[in-house]
Amino acid sequence: MSDEGASSVNEEGGQAGNTSSSTQEHTEGGDAEGPEVPPEPRETLEEGLSEDTLYNYEELRSRPTVTPDSEIPENLLLFSHSFNYDSGRRSNLRLLDETTLLFIAGNLLVVLEISTRQQTYLRSCSGGGIGGIAVHPAGQLFAVAEKGKYPFIIIYGYPSLRPQHILRGGTERMFSFVDFNPDGSLLASVGGAPDYMLTVWNWRQEEVMLSCKAVSQEVYRVSFSPHNPGLLTSSGSGHIKFWKMAETFTGLKLQGIMGHFGKTAATDIEGYVELPDGKVISGTEWGNLLLWEGNTIRVEITRKEGRSCHVGVVQPFTLEDGQLMTFGADGAVRSWDFEKINMATMSDSSSSRFEVEPINELLVGYNVCLTSVVRTCVPDSFMWFAQDSNGTIWKLDLSFTNTAADPECLFSFHAGVIQGMDVSKKSHLMATTTLDRSVRVFDFVANKEVAISRFNQGGTMVCWAPPLVNQSGGLLVTGFEDGVVRMLELFNPQRLPTPSRGPVMDAELRLNQAFKPHNAPVTAVAYDRNGEILATGSLDCTVFFFTVSEKYSPIGFILVPGPVKALEWSPHFHSENRLLILCQSGHAVEVPCPDPEDHESTKTFQLQNLPRSSFRFKSIKSKIKRDEEIRRRQAVKDKKRKEREEKIKELKKAGITVPEEEEEEEEEEEELPPIFIPKPPSPLCCGFYSQPGQFWLSMGGFDAGFLYHCKLLEDQEEDDDAAQRQDEPFAFLQINDADNDPFCSMTFSSERKLMLCGMHSGAIRIYFLQPEDYDLTSMKAYWALSVHDNQYGHLRHLRCSFDDLYVLTAGDDGNIFSFCLLPPEELQKTLDKVAKIPSPRAGVETEPFALDIEDPAAYSIETAKQKTEKDSLRREAEQKEAEMLKHLLELQKTFKEIQSDNESLPEHILLKPQELVVDRQFYEEEENQIALRLVEVRKQMAWEQGRCIIALKKPKEWSDRSVQVDLISVSAIHSNHKVTTYPLPEFPKPLTPEENPRVERRVSIAIEALPERRKLRSESSRDVRPPEEKPIPRPTLTFTKAKIKLGDREEEKLRKAAEKAEEARAKILRRREEWARIYADKPEEDYMDTQHAQAIQEDKDNIRDFIRGKQLRVNAEQKKRELVVLNEEIYEKQDEKNEQIVEVRDIKVQLVSWTKAQARQLHQVHHALPADLRLPSPPSVSMLPEETPEKKLQVSQATLERYRVLRQERMKTLHLGEEDDSEGLLEQLEKERKLEEERERDKEEEEFHLALAEATDDEDEKSEQEKKMWLLHEQDCLLHQMESSVSRFDKKLLQLHSKKQQLDSQLKLADLRLLTLVQEVLLLKQFDKREGVVQDKLDGFMLEEMNIMSKLDEYSDVLEMKRENIAVLQEREKALAATFKASLGENNPFQDFLTKVFKKKVKRVRKKETTGEEGQEKDSDESSESESESDEDYDSESEEDGAAFDDTVCPIGCDQELFESTLELREHRLDVEDLLMEEKRLIESLRKENDLVMKKNKVVKNSRKALEDDMELINKEKQMKMNELDVVVPLRLHQIAYLVDDSMPSDLSEALVLYRTELHKLQQRVHQLEAEKVNERNLHRLARQQRNKLLNEGRDKNGKIQELERDFNELQMTKFGRLVDLETLQMMTGSRKLEELKQEKLHLESIQAKDVQEWEAKIEERLEALTAEMKNSNEHLFNMTSLWEQKKGLEPKLNARQKKIGRQQFQDHRRRMDQDAIWQYQELIVRQTQQVDAMWSDINLLSTSGGNVLPNNCLLLPPTTLLPTPIADQTEVNKNTPAEGAGLL
Repeated sequence: MSDEGASSVNEEGGQAGNTSSSTQEHTEGGDAEGPEVPPEPRETLEEGLSEDTLYNYEELRSRPTVTPDSEIPENLLLFSHSFNYDSGRRSNLRLLDETTLLFIAGNLLVVLEISTRQQTYLRSCSGGGIGGIAVHPAGQLFAVAEKGKYPFIIIYGYPSLRPQHILRGGTERMFSFVDFNPDGSLLASVGGAPDYMLTVWNWRQEEVMLSCKAVSQEVYRVSFSPHNPGLLTSSGSGHIKFWKMAETFTGLKLQGIMGHFGKTAATDIEGYVELPDGKVISGTEWGNLLLWEGNTIRVEITRKEGRSCHVGVVQPFTLEDGQLMTFGADGAVRSWDFEKINMATMSDSSSSRFEVEPINELLVGYNVCLTSVVRTCVPDSFMWFAQDSNGTIWKLDLSFTNTAADPECLFSFHAGVIQGMDVSKKSHLMATTTLDRSVRVFDFVANKEVAISRFNQGGTMVCWAPPLVNQSGGLLVTGFEDGVVRMLELFNPQRLPTPSRGPVMDAELRLNQAFKPHNAPVTAVAYDRNGEILATGSLDCTVFFFTVSEKYSPIGFILVPGPVKALEWSPHFHSENRLLILCQSGHAVEVPCPDPEDHESTKTFQLQNLPRSSFRFKSIKSKIKRDEEIRRRQAVKDKKRKEREEKIKELKKAGITVPEEEEEEEEEEEELPPIFIPKPPSPLCCGFYSQPGQFWLSMGGFDAGFLYHCKLLEDQEEDDDAAQRQDEPFAFLQINDADNDPFCSMTFSSERKLMLCGMHSGAIRIYFLQPEDYDLTSMKAYWALSVHDNQYGHLRHLRCSFDDLYVLTAGDDGNIFSFCLLPPEELQKTLDKVAKIPSPRAGVETEPFALDIEDPAAYSIETAKQKTEKDSLRREAEQKEAEMLKHLLELQKTFKEIQSDNESLPEHILLKPQELVVDRQFYEEEENQIALRLVEVRKQMAWEQGRCIIALKKPKEWSDRSVQVDLISVSAIHSNHKVTTYPLPEFPKPLTPEENPRVERRVSIAIEALPERRKLRSESSRDVRPPEEKPIPRPTLTFTKAKIKLGDREEEKLRKAAEKAEEARAKILRRREEWARIYADKPEEDYMDTQHAQAIQEDKDNIRDFIRGKQLRVNAEQKKRELVVLNEEIYEKQDEKNEQIVEVRDIKVQLVSWTKAQARQLHQVHHALPADLRLPSPPSVSMLPEETPEKKLQVSQATLERYRVLRQERMKTLHLGEEDDSEGLLEQLEKERKLEEERERDKEEEEFHLALAEATDDEDEKSEQEKKMWLLHEQDCLLHQMESSVSRFDKKLLQLHSKKQQLDSQLKLADLRLLTLVQEVLLLKQFDKREGVVQDKLDGFMLEEMNIMSKLDEYSDVLEMKRENIAVLQEREKALAATFKASLGENNPFQDFLTKVFKKKVKRVRKKETTGEEGQEKDSDESSESESESDEDYDSESEEDGAAFDDTVCPIGCDQELFESTLELREHRLDVEDLLMEEKRLIESLRKENDLVMKKNKVVKNSRKALEDDMELINKEKQMKMNELDVVVPLRLHQIAYLVDDSMPSDLSEALVLYRTELHKLQQRVHQLEAEKVNERNLHRLARQQRNKLLNEGRDKNGKIQELERDFNELQMTKFGRLVDLETLQMMTGSRKLEELKQEKLHLESIQAKDVQEWEAKIEERLEALTAEMKNSNEHLFNMTSLWEQKKGLEPKLNARQKKIGRQQFQDHRRRMDQDAIWQYQELIVRQTQQVDAMWSDINLLSTSGGNVLPNNCLLLPPTTLLPTPIADQTEVNKNTPAEGAGLL
């Protein structure tokens, strides 16, 4: 942005510098926060503040902080210019007037003139920054809310820019937003953290009116309601809050209620609009609008199909002309129909979303993100100024017409954080770049932008090449976020030999070269001190080196331990040329300058052998603090010790003895603060070289507040422990007031006299150093000033100009400031007005443009190198593979030739195929491929395999089921108890019995019929449509065609009116459809809920059951199901018991095997013991054959082989004639098996004896006594174990036996139940046929009854529809009559004739539509009757009218169009009458059909009731038969409660058998029924009360409806004078003809106004001429008067002379001539008098009709009276007469 001048404001409001002669005392905190209590105004009043009271700005504004007694001038730096705009700040754009903008820039307030681009600055008074600004509605004041400790709100006057009011005490730390109320009497402010205080100010009296904490979150905005002065709204992070200034008994209070999002996701709310009815529309983060009613969301507003209103954040900003305006982050401004949105709140829809489309839309741009807008101060203007967060200020025309201007970009700036900034080494030029993808060059002497260049990626750093590299000083090195480095050349395009076409800027940036050394953003670039090597650093932890030449070529790269923060080459006073690499992680690496010739990049660019020295920062801040605490404590101790020694001396001098304990008494010390090492480590901010191998570091985070002097060890090589090693600085320097405010950047002046530091808080600090003070020992006094925003404006870029006259700063708040070290007067003397721009190189205009890297995914230099290597290796491999394949083909061909030659050889020398196998691996590979193919084939045949498996499984299962299951009997060992399994063949799968569709269908059919009827009724209502309504012809009115074409605004107005009418029509139609659906779904008066009907029917059935006994309608299928269920239960019980028996059998098998082993051990013990000590062995336990019947089928392979041999021998004997004896074979096999078992048993015993003998030989060494004792113990143990195991088994078997007996008894009862069920099934089968016939008939009648009911409902709906159609047709008939009457007008002479024509009945030909013979007969009869009636009417009409009436000819004098319109209206009337007759005929036929169907319905109902009675008789008979069946129930004596005289009778036929639980249930049921009875009575009473209440409410509602209708009619009569149809009124569209006539009227009025003006000019000219003539006439009258007087004097003389002269004849002749002249003059005067009166009447008429009045110099003259004509000379009369006539006419 170019500025012709900039100024700062002094106390008089004029232009002045920032200089001041006075200095401010040094205070802690860095920057002067401003006085806590501002100076009082010059003039104060006791009763209040005066409007003329002003503060002194120079006393209020914040000043630099200077170290006391340092002799540093306060005006060390003078502010020069602001180059950017903080577009990311909320609401950072205000409008003072049409040509002046106001915005915040760090600690400055900028007043910008749009036309001249001149800036005026106001510094913050607190020094802590500015939080918000607001402009008074009148535009003569603006408020500045500041930041800092207890900040102020300062009200400045405009255009004087002098402080007028100061508001104190609104918040603790910062204000975030301020706003005036609509009339400007109040001011609302909201604070930031930590208090978030909302305050309402009476700013004129400088006092707080109301105050309250808003929320505990960040508040973005607060504003007064423009419609209700007592309401406020605030919004912010995840909330919106509604406030009210309410009067309470304690006074005026500020009451707030938080908005609840409900089901809607919580969102940050940036903007909102208050509506006239108190509702609020707010934006969201996802682009939709929220309509708030109260404190809840009424509806969420979206676009059609669920699309969002805007993409991204949306903010509504105004409501005007029925349109809601919104803007969003998508760069669009849209207007919405407020009436639609408001109607969304009035509807009863329960939907939480309302879809609506915008009326108008303006797309500002594709890369635009609007954040705030302000309107111009001009009334009825559509111009707005918009803030774009992408760094632009727009001027928008929001009139939304065809002639609206396109969006105009007023100013363009950098957007976001300034990523890179550097100054030229030869001129006063500055280059900057940000992530907005632009690089800009500024002239900070002329304060303007000279060049800009845009790219595809955002810039991250910029560096100006030194003069050693580029003599002209026009080479820029820029790094970007995709890792690309671009070399840009700056030159003056006006100095080119062939200047380019179009507008030429002051400078141009051209791309020289682009290369990509990194895969992450480039963060640092540095040239070595010789200008031969360029180093680039990046976040990818690499540093790349390039050789400097015309085209830069890569040398290589190194890896560093962390992301690169800064690069610095060693200065010239160092002996070696080395590079210091500072990493964000706290690492520092130093490497020597690489030699391009020593490093050849063959496969990679990585420099492996480059030596390095590294340093990893270790925190020592806690150690420093600990040492300070130790020194402080030691000083306190020394002081106390000295005081105690002096006290002891004084006591000793006084002769008082002091005990030793008191002397040695010491206080307990507190624990020292621990050593703290932050994790993760503190980030590295900046650093620079000091001595060779040494450097200074500034750390952030915990380690802020110090400068650390670090040292690298010489010749330190990288090892594995380098990453884990930590190094401590060897020295440090404490920074005043910077414990939480570290240095973010440091730079030096050219001679290192000044050290400039950029602070984290946005302040600039300057230290004065001694020459060659590399250890910073003279770094004490400093000068500091808050420049950028104190919260987020971290000062990361700080530079001095090449001549040390300017200081440039760039912060994270996006602001760029320039300061000068000399006063402006001296600068103007020493410097030029414009910075020097380098001239273009020779031939630059002919050079081709350099290739740019536009793809963000392009390969870096190293990646491209690696890919090239991989591609070359792949090509070599492919080439080798091709060669190998070629060689294999040759070998294959040779092998085939050898095979053919081998086959042709003789057989004795022929080689076998095995001999030709060279390598077996080839065949193995082929076998593997075959296996893979087999797997594929198996996958393909898997389905067929599964099918075959299932086919095999089915016969197998059938064979298994057919096998007889053997019973398993398990016997006890020491008792005779025995348990046998149940014989259980496999239980067949129960067949699901077919459900009987005739069971209990009456209630279900009746219940299902209700929704079906409603469905049929709704369908019939949809099918029956009203007759098509033809448009009623209107009498054509002839209008003259408008000659004026409508303008764009009128066309837009007509279009909007038409759209609004169309939308209203669509809305009305939708509303009608909704009402139709509601009425269709409305239940009938006799409607009953299906659940209630079912419950009532069940209750009726239950009541009948309790009265006459429950008679369930059962059939054979139900009993079959019970039979199947009982069988399944029996099977499950038996199967479960069988499993338990088998489990016991398995236990016995294990026990037998175990006892055998124990018996062998016992036999061994008995063999070793003497016979007298042997205890008898327990009987052997063995398995019985019935316990393991499955062993019969277990046959070994040897047995099968033996059976085959025996069978073959037997077959041989059969051939000899013997009979077949298969059973003998089995017996023989059994005998052989037993013999085999005996032999095996003998063999085992022999082996056992041998083992025992060996054992006895081994145990001979033991003593005999010990052996005997051990054997006896072993014998007892074995016997006890065997006995206990057998007893446990017998006990378990006994328990199983008892349980099985209980189950047997239960199964017997189940068998009895099965028998009963079978008898019932057989009995029910006999009744099924009869019951089925009756049930089928009953179902048929019920279905027929349901169809009849649906037909009746359909008929009633159709009749209702027909009645509505008749009403519609009658209304149409009335409308036709009204139209005809309106067409006649008043006093029409042909009214009677046209009325007869309109009402005449004309015979018309009917179109017959027949549907069958009956229809034809009916239609023919009815048509004949109607025709006869119409003929009679027609004849009567014709007889009455006579032959003179003819309706085919228009009478003379009647309007032909009116006559034709009457005939057309008559045709429509006849059509309507025909439709009415047709509708009445259809209604009559429907009534007849309805009567017939009702008669049929009665017959069907009677038949159905008769069948129901028959079904009831069948059920009774069935139940009686079932009651006659005998049921066996075994009872015990204690179960019999039927006693006679305390004894059981012999005849129990009168007894009732039932479960005891059922008896208890029945007894409990009695009590439950009594309680239910009481409860139902209470419910009935409550229901009746509710019914009465509803009836009363219904009556009240009806009365209220009637009252509302009366009020509605009265309002309509008051407003319209008659009752009108509001729907028709809403659907009225704008009349183009009316608009054209209005425009023509305006045009004619303008033409007539011009004509009136012309005529007025003419009249004025005529009046002037008339005035002149009147003056002339007055002169003549004066002359005549004088002549008359002369005549009077001359007459005596003449008379005397005549007497003397004398002849009578001559005297008579002369007298006649004089009389004629007198008469002529009198007539002339009369005519002139009439003309004058006519002119005066015209003048008065024009003056009173709105025209111009008479001129001031033209006064009304009195009417002229006739004067007597004097006798004059005839010659004079003849001479004067023409002149007077000409003048008056």
